[in-house]
Amino acid sequence: MATDLAAAAPGTVSDRARYDRATAHLEAPLAVVDLDAFDANAADLVRRAAGKPIRVASKSVRCRALLERVLAMDGFAGIMSYTLAESLWLARAGFDDVLLAYPSADRAAYGELTADPVAAARITVLLDDPAQLDLVDAARRGPEVVRVCLELDTALQMLGGRVRIGARRSPLRTPDAVAAFAELVQTRPGFTVVGLMAYEGHIAGVGDRVAGRPLRSAAIRLMQTRARAELAERRAAVVRRLRQVADLEFVNGGGTGSVESTVAEPAVTEVAAGSGLYVPRLFDNYTSFRGRPAALFAQPVVRRPGVGVVTVLGGGYPASGAAGPDRSPVPYLPAGLRYDPQEGAGEVQTPLLGAAADDLLIGDRVWFRHAKAGELCERFAELHLVRGDEVVDTVPTYRGEGLTFL
Repeated sequence: MATDLAAAAPGTVSDRARYDRATAHLEAPLAVVDLDAFDANAADLVRRAAGKPIRVASKSVRCRALLERVLAMDGFAGIMSYTLAESLWLARAGFDDVLLAYPSADRAAYGELTADPVAAARITVLLDDPAQLDLVDAARRGPEVVRVCLELDTALQMLGGRVRIGARRSPLRTPDAVAAFAELVQTRPGFTVVGLMAYEGHIAGVGDRVAGRPLRSAAIRLMQTRARAELAERRAAVVRRLRQVADLEFVNGGGTGSVESTVAEPAVTEVAAGSGLYVPRLFDNYTSFRGRPAALFAQPVVRRPGVGVVTVLGGGYPASGAAGPDRSPVPYLPAGLRYDPQEGAGEVQTPLLGAAADDLLIGDRVWFRHAKAGELCERFAELHLVRGDEVVDTVPTYRGEGLTFL
């Protein structure tokens, strides 16, 4: 699968030469973001969003400088964060619209939120269960009102619920269930409902063009067509019912893989995206858009064991999710390299096979793409920002700022 995905989005000889020249003064392993590709991907997301604002998913970027860069562009507004501690850090760094996309059990952070009027005004937290309200109140250290976003379960259910396609997220599925919980929140002192989030991961996060798998690809497209229709009708009904209970500031939906279909729904006021800025390997599998790989990492060649094989230093950086070949990074430049099927991507050394191996010398670099976007930043403390064939800046990742938030 790695070879097929690499072929789906080939780099060029000139790209490799640019990256090698730009980073010649740096020691590998290292990670870069190609700013021309990053900016082009951002512009394409704005085009696809057709006038609706894009909330940037911070977990897919994990670099404050690049969050600031993209939010300075027209068409982007607000951050979708992934922990409450990160949300507080972002709010105190000056980001004024932070939506926490996942429930938190961080009592200390809730204590800080309820005691900090600036953070409380800038951060919206995700809740979907009365027990979460109790947890927040037990952690309170101040009187600040907590801004609340409810989450709608978007999974496609068929055969009376016996078949489910989609992530198991919120327990709130129907208009009445969402409205009933909203009424509970609204009548509880210290809380106010301001938004709804409905992330259709089975559409936005599942590519519909799986390399070498035409029947599977067709089945995914069929499922997604049905899921989009069902969700559009249900999301609209939920929003109508919820607006009878709360004054909604936003209705958030979608992700990089579903921007066009999500923004087409009148009930949705904004779309979320983040991975589409870096375009990791899992985003080669979509028919609706094509991005430019922007985030890469390089490993040095340390051995030449034989004809048609080189060994690079490590690179076994698996992505989260169900284990499988699609969770490994993919050799990208020079083109034509593949993993040894007996070894794969290694902790300390990674053999790579292919005719291109014979042109590589000890110390040369092989450029890789991670399977996911922001998870690359768990491995590197800094990103070298490349424009053309120069490193124009070096900026810390969350890891480099001492922030993991895992």
